[in-house]
Amino acid sequence: MCLPEVIAIDGPSASGKSTIGHMLAQALGYLFLDTGSMYRAVTLAALQANIDVMDETAVTQLARQIDIDIQPPGNMQDGRLYTVLLNGKDVTWELRSPAVDTHVSLISSYPGVREEMVLHQRQYGQRGHVVMVGRDIGTVVMPDAPLKLYITASPAERARRRWLDRQKQGHNTDYETILADVLRRDEIDSNRKHSPLRPAEDAILIDTTQKPAETILQEILELAHTHCR
Repeated sequence: MCLPEVIAIDGPSASGKSTIGHMLAQALGYLFLDTGSMYRAVTLAALQANIDVMDETAVTQLARQIDIDIQPPGNMQDGRLYTVLLNGKDVTWELRSPAVDTHVSLISSYPGVREEMVLHQRQYGQRGHVVMVGRDIGTVVMPDAPLKLYITASPAERARRRWLDRQKQGHNTDYETILADVLRRDEIDSNRKHSPLRPAEDAILIDTTQKPAETILQEILELAHTHCR
């Protein structure tokens, strides 16, 4: 069976790209790598160290010092798609806190932070058999990936999904606040100078607003068999 060694999935926050990417990786027996979790880990580390998130130099230096490891979820039964270790400590759910949500777009816009994270991401990609999810995989991290997807959904639907996630995690945040944050992050991610959020020229666009994840998975599996090299 011929399959692409690397499948790149990009898209805005809460578009469903992580859920679909994880399902795809499981179906293919590939490694699932959510690169956004790396930027969230840097953000969490900065907050824990009381570093001013506006201090680009200090945040960049921190990104070069910390150890981030992404592993399969193992036998954890709490709904996680992967496990993130920050300096050896499991911080998987801490990465989804409102504080991290608020600051991750800013921190991920710093060129030095992106340079450090992209270096690690390419190492994963060079091993092959990986589904890599993020915002600049097809355009920057793995521009030669045989199959590139851009997964999106309406802002209202993405805010609804994030609101449901917050409720499950015990965070009592109202929907309108989350919608405003989704729109704010879209603005930052799409207009940043370095590695802006945008589809690669050869990416296949998939809108998940009114489609079940299982249907999208089957579509992508069919695409995978026509994009192998």
